[in-house]
Amino acid sequence: MLGAGTAGLARALRAGTQAWLWGARGRSLALVHAARGPHAADWQPSAGRGPRRRPLSLSAAAVVNSAPRPLQPYLRLMRLDKPIGTWLLYLPCTWSIGLAADPGCLPDWYMLSLFGTGAVLMRGAGCTINDMWDQDFDKKVTRTASRPIAAGDISTFQSFAFLGGQLTLALGVLLCLNHYSIALGAASLLLVITYPLMKRITYWPQLALGLTFNWGALLGWSAVKGSCDPSVCLPLYFSGIMWTLIYDTIYAHQDKKDDALIGLKSTALWFREDTRKWLTGFSVAMLGALSLVGVSSGQTAPYYAALAAVGAHLAHQIYTLDIHRPEDCWEKFTSNRTTGLIIFLGIVLGNLWKAKETDETKKNIENRIEN
Repeated sequence: MLGAGTAGLARALRAGTQAWLWGARGRSLALVHAARGPHAADWQPSAGRGPRRRPLSLSAAAVVNSAPRPLQPYLRLMRLDKPIGTWLLYLPCTWSIGLAADPGCLPDWYMLSLFGTGAVLMRGAGCTINDMWDQDFDKKVTRTASRPIAAGDISTFQSFAFLGGQLTLALGVLLCLNHYSIALGAASLLLVITYPLMKRITYWPQLALGLTFNWGALLGWSAVKGSCDPSVCLPLYFSGIMWTLIYDTIYAHQDKKDDALIGLKSTALWFREDTRKWLTGFSVAMLGALSLVGVSSGQTAPYYAALAAVGAHLAHQIYTLDIHRPEDCWEKFTSNRTTGLIIFLGIVLGNLWKAKETDETKKNIENRIEN
């Protein structure tokens, strides 16, 4: 008793000293610290007696949470709170637009912004279609049970109407392009509608997703040039499909137990413990196709340096992947935005480097003529 009282007195004196040094606000904190005893180091100060304010955040999830409550389920249906899918849809478009730029020039910023808008709308439409098809399955999977349609926050009729609005706006974006690109873009609609069904009938739904998500690799070039160059666009499209097989197989490992129970299929269930071998093969195919793109488009040193960085990033991603830890799978999946951005940066810098090489070639020719 005496020891406890002495210790308490010592804490009170120490708190009083701190209060005198800190002032009025510090005084209240120090006294609380003393009263809580020896574990007070674990205590976190509150914001005071006034109303608590949410910390300012510009994250996508925070923006959705701050939106008017009736609007929030629709924003979540579009996955605006999880923008990684929009990035993965948009980045192949940026590659194509960047490759189509004239030597020494930056990509067309109007096209980049137009395709960015289209990516948000089409990814939202794809998620809406996916959730409409899968609402009964989503209710049985822990990770997806809270999705707006599965949770009953949005009715089937409301989702149809919302889908119509998204597709109408996306059509408005598409109509800003040339006639060739309008036809090419419209051709992708069948893939958008059907790819969510593939998990019911094949272990390769990730391949169907790749065919859908990388259509921009064709469309971006045609939007700038007026038509597709097969020597550039086809290997670029193929590389994007291989990339999708990498990141979406990793993603599918999050749900493999639930998918097996409810009868859905995926490459994660097909590859099982051989996943690393398959992902390595897809990575080699992706980098090989991107190298072919570089040769066909006359790319320069920065582009190939970017491919080397992408190879290192993919190797680390695959080597450290733990397919039995969903949180690790999510982390590796989202890191693929970095992969796509590195490729885009390599394309832009490689294209700017072309101007330097062209100027040097001209100077060499002029010197030869003079001599």
